Amino acid sequence: MSSSKSVLPSNATVEQVFKALETETTALFEHLDFSFLRDYPVFAPDSRGRTRVHQPPELLKGVLHCYYNDIYGLRPMERELRNEDVWRQCGFERPPSRWTLSRFITDFALVAEAVFIELIHELAEQIPLGKLFRIDGTDIPVEQCDDDADWNYDHTEDDYYYGYGCCVVTAANNIPVAAAFTPAKKVDQETAMRVTRDALAVETPRWMVGDSEFDMLEWHDHLLAQAVVPVAPYNPRNTDDPLEIEYRVEDQIKQHSDTVRLWQNQLDKTYDQRSRVETAIGVCKDLGLGTPRVRGRVRVKAHVFLALCLRLAVALANHHQGNDVASPNIML
Repeated sequence: MSSSKSVLPSNATVEQVFKALETETTALFEHLDFSFLRDYPVFAPDSRGRTRVHQPPELLKGVLHCYYNDIYGLRPMERELRNEDVWRQCGFERPPSRWTLSRFITDFALVAEAVFIELIHELAEQIPLGKLFRIDGTDIPVEQCDDDADWNYDHTEDDYYYGYGCCVVTAANNIPVAAAFTPAKKVDQETAMRVTRDALAVETPRWMVGDSEFDMLEWHDHLLAQAVVPVAPYNPRNTDDPLEIEYRVEDQIKQHSDTVRLWQNQLDKTYDQRSRVETAIGVCKDLGLGTPRVRGRVRVKAHVFLALCLRLAVALANHHQGNDVASPNIML
């Protein structure tokens, strides 16, 4: 498509063109409303009263377009958004500069979790999330030149890695419904509780599944109080007087039910589905979650949540296209 103004004279004309000729970029944003970004004080005009030439909804679209196409650095992103076909589809009146993109990403980090939460609530109104949520931590490796990161032990790999972590709750179709950026892959109780509350605020499942790392009394009791069955293997190392159970919830079942064996079978079958959280996290990593090419805690956090937001946009696009919602690729 020519980039001359005689061919693309106005945004209104271009919008009509792209409605007739749908692209992956237009599909990404068609069913998500980013206008709420204007309400965040962090995106307000600066103290000198200078207005923003490029608005946060368009900037988020531009960054997500780049992430979807495996473009992460500021210089490559700036080059990509000089393409008139691209910047017009993202809603810009003219291409943003590298400085503008850098400022937006830095500001985005301050509201990253809130933006993700807003978008998952939008998605939940359009896509069923199922009745089984899964929770897990994952590694976010970075280069050792990042002074904010540290060496962390990954017990699943029995090895050390340099970087950060992310605790994620996932639902049906590989959709993340809550997340927290963490110093390491290992999840502490405070983080587990925070992401669990965020997930239950989106929708209340019937089951919440985690590995033995989530054998936490507060997490367990909170879920039961919300009528959600927590399924995490009992960790006898957490007590001096271990119980003869496989899952902590069995203790409650034994006190209130005569059908313990039936419950045991159901718990086993449910826990067998835990590994799907790894698939869901893998899909997010296919969309950039596991490959931050930036340094510093602020930039890496922004990168993590931009990748998670992209996952939501891709899922929603495929849902409305009638395609596989679990896929990391948009099929037109």
